[in-house]
Amino acid sequence: MASFVMVVQSKARDGRDEEYNAWYDSEHLADVLALPGVKSGRRFDFERTMMGEPGLPYLAIFEIEAVDADTVITAMGQRSADGSMSTTDAVDGPASVLWFYRERD
Repeated sequence: MASFVMVVQSKARDGRDEEYNAWYDSEHLADVLALPGVKSGRRFDFERTMMGEPGLPYLAIFEIEAVDADTVITAMGQRSADGSMSTTDAVDGPASVLWFYRERD
């Protein structure tokens, strides 16, 4: 098994932050935590920039133990396709980013 973090930066569509955060906190976080290998997840609100360009307003970090990142990515795709992972149109999908980082040995 390998250890990963899944890092997600996201934002709501204009004027829909309350709806977006309610969905993320009450549905989406639990959906992601139910994926095989996902051990924990936390959300953060943007605070300030020290260097570089500012990030998106919302950050989520999930700790994962899995054979590889594809295991989680595949499960996420399957659950999104079959409707068992909820979604909302309050999220600005094209602006969002998702990265996997593998812990160094």
